[in-house]
Amino acid sequence: MSAFVVHRDGRVASAEELAPLAFAGYAHFTAMQVRGGRVRGLDLHLERLRSASVELFGRALPDDLVRARLRAALRDGPADLSLTATVYSPAGEFTVVGADVRPELLVRTRPAASGPRGPLALAAVEHERVLPAVKHVGEVAKTYFLRQAVGRGFDDVAFVDRRARLSEGSIWNLAFWDGTAVVWPEAEMLGGITMAVVRRQLDRLGVPQRVQEVTLADLPALAGAVVMNSWTPGVAVHRIGSVPLPEAPSFVSSLHRAYRAEPLTAP
Repeated sequence: MSAFVVHRDGRVASAEELAPLAFAGYAHFTAMQVRGGRVRGLDLHLERLRSASVELFGRALPDDLVRARLRAALRDGPADLSLTATVYSPAGEFTVVGADVRPELLVRTRPAASGPRGPLALAAVEHERVLPAVKHVGEVAKTYFLRQAVGRGFDDVAFVDRRARLSEGSIWNLAFWDGTAVVWPEAEMLGGITMAVVRRQLDRLGVPQRVQEVTLADLPALAGAVVMNSWTPGVAVHRIGSVPLPEAPSFVSSLHRAYRAEPLTAP
């Protein structure tokens, strides 16, 4: 397939239709990996789009419409691909308060991805995202800090909030292992779809997990760490800042096993 294909209203979008989004920073999206024409956690993706649309626009597109647009995009591509569904306002970001804004959907497809092999070294940077619970566009800070981290010899970045708590990565959720249980960091962050899929499948598999505050000072007592996003349910992290971490291959394997236990669903 070509590098990028973008659909609007069930057909390939024109440059004129894409122009409003190209010059706007007020939109939100969800990203997923499609395998065999199906997706893990489709219900979670739909819920993310609904809740974020209500938050940003005051209304949401019907699930049936979103699913129809996803199906149209999948018909034009291979069975395995990466897909991003972006909800935006065709009126632009500077809309009149109280105006009736009807959000629209763009669906972009590109070749399937699986993420880096790892293990990764993450720079620790103090940063808190605006509207952290919304996967919104135009986040220059996370890319800026990522570039700075790579320039310092790291692979990526982990964010630390004003209370010294580790929260998330540039495009990743963080997860830790204490030797017996999965530890999810407690902080304001974006709840990833892969993270939600893994958490519910770990519950079904009977793997212990908990949510707690994690600081850099807590890392030496932990037995492993990973990052995860739509590409992968777990890439090992061997260092955050100056603190080394064990690679914990059994921990990584358990996350991948939990992810695979989630059924694939066709839109």
